[in-house]
Amino acid sequence: MSDIAIRVEHLGKRYRIGGKQAGYRTFREALLDGLSAPLRWARGERQSYDTFWALDDISFEVRQGEAVGIIGRNGAGKSTLLKILSRITKPTTGRVELYGRVASLLEVGTGFHPELSGRDNIYLNGAILGMSRAEIARKFDEIVEFSGVEKFLDTPVKRYSSGMYVRLAFSVAAHLEPEILVVDEVLAVGDAEFQKKCLGKMGEVANQGRTVLFVSHNMAAVSALCKGGIVLQTGRMLGFYAVNEAINAYLTNVLNPLSRIHPKDRRDRQGNGKVQITDVKIMNQAKESLHQIPLNEGALSFQVDFEGQEGLRFVWVAIGIYDALSRCVLWLDSRALNLDINVKRGGNHVVCSLASGFSFAKGTYNVNVAVFESSDMLDYLPGATSFEVVDGDFYGTGKLSGGEPAIYVKQEWKSW
Repeated sequence: MSDIAIRVEHLGKRYRIGGKQAGYRTFREALLDGLSAPLRWARGERQSYDTFWALDDISFEVRQGEAVGIIGRNGAGKSTLLKILSRITKPTTGRVELYGRVASLLEVGTGFHPELSGRDNIYLNGAILGMSRAEIARKFDEIVEFSGVEKFLDTPVKRYSSGMYVRLAFSVAAHLEPEILVVDEVLAVGDAEFQKKCLGKMGEVANQGRTVLFVSHNMAAVSALCKGGIVLQTGRMLGFYAVNEAINAYLTNVLNPLSRIHPKDRRDRQGNGKVQITDVKIMNQAKESLHQIPLNEGALSFQVDFEGQEGLRFVWVAIGIYDALSRCVLWLDSRALNLDINVKRGGNHVVCSLASGFSFAKGTYNVNVAVFESSDMLDYLPGATSFEVVDGDFYGTGKLSGGEPAIYVKQEWKSW
């Protein structure tokens, strides 16, 4: 007997963009449109539209009991792939074979009826997943306890917060013993404690011989939960690797190349456009721009240049520094020092200097930069630049600290 849980062969999904959208039409409108089509064609009228391949020629196999991460930037096709696997949408080309019952958690409140209580929705969602009432009743107390919404169990879920929604939805999907559990990034809605519970539960599901597909931008979570990883880039599959190799492939081929594009040339920026980040530099004490930094380099500075509409006030800059697992290791925020920036003619140059006696551990780091006015995002560049920290004699003693620290700091020890 085959131990394959999911088989995907030459999968493709094409969407039509542009042109007139059909929307909802009556039978009469559809009939008239069909009858008049030859006349429009004879007159040379054409409806122009473009096509977009969200997925293109994807093939892979996942074995029973495997936990696999699906990683890639926004727009890579991750959610489209999960929707096809969950039978929410049909593929344009290729085929999918699923061996076992599938439980999906793709959006907050998927499969919930807002007018029904949490209690009723547990039974409704379980029935949608193919469970009998007796099976749901057997797991009911576990579901409620895990979700933590006991006090609101008889309240209509339309009154739930997004966090309560996802707690109950995940609890139902994970406890009703599916052979295949498909989870998108909805867990980001929950708090840190619940995210930890969810990861633990998904690990438990995988250890019971069930299959887990997990989409996340949190590389630490992917590394902790999954044994393998599928890397997607603009709808195509870079490969199916062991999880650490997948993360490295993602960083090397997908994320880090962004940092090699000059900020002025980036087309994936977010924000309202009133300001544009024009340059991001990492500098040493000699004001030299660096991308490779020895452990003993000393004080570093981050310079952000931006241009925008003159007269913008109360502008502030945030710099997030992330390690290879996408964990934020340092957050720099100009508001912390009550620095209000007014946008001026010719552009602004903002520098944040780190104290000496501090260094990141060895490894590659990505730098995300955002500019805000009050709470409005003006411009945001993920992976605006990157840097690598390499070996160096940080303490000046020829020795390194043990314990693989995330940061190094100058130390003073005394004994008496």
